[in-house]
Amino acid sequence: MKSTILQALDQVRPERLPVWFMRQAGRSLPEYRKLRRGTTMLDSCLIPEMAAEITLQPVRRHDVDAAIFFSDIMIPLRLAGVDVEIQPGVGPVLENPIRTRAEVEKLPAPTFEDASMITAALKIIRDELSAHKALLGFAGAPFTLAAYMVEGRPSKDHLRARALMYADPKTWDQLMTWAAKVSNLFLKVQVDAGADAVQLFDSWAGSLSRNSYVSHVLPYSKMTLEGVAGPRIHFGTNTAPFLDAMAEVGVNAIGVDHRTPLDEAAKLVPGLTLQGNIDPAMLFAGEDALHGHALDVIQRGQRAPAHIVNLGHGVPKDADPGVLTELVAFIHSLTPEQLNAEHEGVSI
Repeated sequence: MKSTILQALDQVRPERLPVWFMRQAGRSLPEYRKLRRGTTMLDSCLIPEMAAEITLQPVRRHDVDAAIFFSDIMIPLRLAGVDVEIQPGVGPVLENPIRTRAEVEKLPAPTFEDASMITAALKIIRDELSAHKALLGFAGAPFTLAAYMVEGRPSKDHLRARALMYADPKTWDQLMTWAAKVSNLFLKVQVDAGADAVQLFDSWAGSLSRNSYVSHVLPYSKMTLEGVAGPRIHFGTNTAPFLDAMAEVGVNAIGVDHRTPLDEAAKLVPGLTLQGNIDPAMLFAGEDALHGHALDVIQRGQRAPAHIVNLGHGVPKDADPGVLTELVAFIHSLTPEQLNAEHEGVSI
């Protein structure tokens, strides 16, 4: 029998609500911090035994319905030969940002010399993971990768990237095509190694207008998913103005951040499974508030063909793992009567 998440991605409502959390594998878990001590972020993603163990830790601890492969959206850049590091307290940093046509043309070919460490990690995970749990792969969408590559580090507004988009469309096309190709290859490696489904993250797309997204980003996100087998999920933050356009890249589900109620999202992307969208802040608000809010989210998700419960963004690094474990148990315990009952939920 298919895992509950794969059933939901087929637009079928399973008997038990499926749940997993973005950033469930990693910094909020003490066992993760202990294991990774002394190893850089990107290096930890490329040690098969370590990446596999980190992927499996939250499945064992929380009983979530999916393991998402522990990696980073910068890994395809590293595998393609781009000099990038994750600096603690900063994030991805490129020693040489890509801001001109000449710099784009000097990028290495969008291929991987060796991706065996990715395949090896996924085999370890696949061998241990229960058949009732889904294994999710992922990649960064081209705009989010390009934003990092142009800015050279995290940015609040991505001004340089957006300026390049408008000022030099040809160079923008070359950069976005390169990013789409490396993310596409990364997804295919994961699927070929056993991932059941994939999620495309466009974390910074919310800085764009609808017109800019449709004209300058959507075609490249579609390119990223070309030829990728299996179900696909697409997620971005602050993307309510163009959720419907995000669905056009060819996906089974749309991830919705905590800003957009799921009943509203269901109207924007009819026929698609929704994923989300518990506000991560509610993890710190106490059990009663968290349960009330989760019920409200879940009831609103009833408007979609199926619903995969998740947060509206990633697990905060200082979240209490015990709260997440209890939340999963609460969601799994809900009966059809509770899902459809009127209640005083905490809507945001």
